[in-house]
Amino acid sequence: MKQESIFVEYFGDTPMVRMLNFLILGKDFDYSMTDIAEGSHVGWTSFTRAWKELEKRKVVIHTRDIGRARLYKLNMQDPTVQKLVKLHWEIIKTETDKMFSKKKLVA
Repeated sequence: MKQESIFVEYFGDTPMVRMLNFLILGKDFDYSMTDIAEGSHVGWTSFTRAWKELEKRKVVIHTRDIGRARLYKLNMQDPTVQKLVKLHWEIIKTETDKMFSKKKLVA
């Protein structure tokens, strides 16, 4: 069973949002396209549609090849990607703070 992310809840459960969430959480690592699709819980057809947009906008970059597998990671050199990562963590922090303040009110 997959755990729902605050980021995915906030922006909607779409393949693109799930893929971005996966890539942001693992921004220090590189992955094959198959690993990204599986880790994001996105079917291959939906994945390839969203992947084209991520590549076109340079959100992901090719890092290396291992055998026939091409590995990619989040393009942290891109200013827009940097802002997206910052937004991701701000949303998580804000929503987490809200949950904790509600629990304090109940307790």
